[in-house]
Amino acid sequence: MSRIGKHPVQIPAGVTATVNGQTVHVSGPKGELERTFTDAITITLEGDQIAVGLIDGVEESNAQQGLTRTLIHNMVVGVSEGFEKKLELIGVGYRATLKGTDLELALGYSHPVLYKAPQNITFVVPDNTHITVQGISKEQVGQVAAEIRSKRAPEPYKGKGIRYEGEVVRRKLGKAAK
Repeated sequence: MSRIGKHPVQIPAGVTATVNGQTVHVSGPKGELERTFTDAITITLEGDQIAVGLIDGVEESNAQQGLTRTLIHNMVVGVSEGFEKKLELIGVGYRATLKGTDLELALGYSHPVLYKAPQNITFVVPDNTHITVQGISKEQVGQVAAEIRSKRAPEPYKGKGIRYEGEVVRRKLGKAAK
């Protein structure tokens, strides 16, 4: 039985939510999100709370309750506060700059790498070795950060590359002397 799924999602002031069957639409000061969920659960709007319930006789209902509740909670937090992921560039000559809304990365290749900003995503470059990815969808922010990191993932010998802020890269020794 899901423990997190039993708790209703509180809707803060300034955020409006509508439930139409299995579709939940949430709008707030940062933007709007809409998502359609599986028929294995029930979604009800009760005042300033959204409750996710089980359907008797449906096997996957119990498994989907906690997931659905968490996804709705992430939608509410996203339109009210937003999400962000921070990346660090480590390596000589590795730097990031903004070209309009797009991100231009110098990663040791013979050419600069240009990453176009998807819709609802903004990049902040406080200095040339740090990148902040901001948006209202937690999934999209994480996906964009992972795609940027994959342009030059940290390597285990010198630790050069793009890493998440606070990420620890396990280093290898390399050639051992006799």
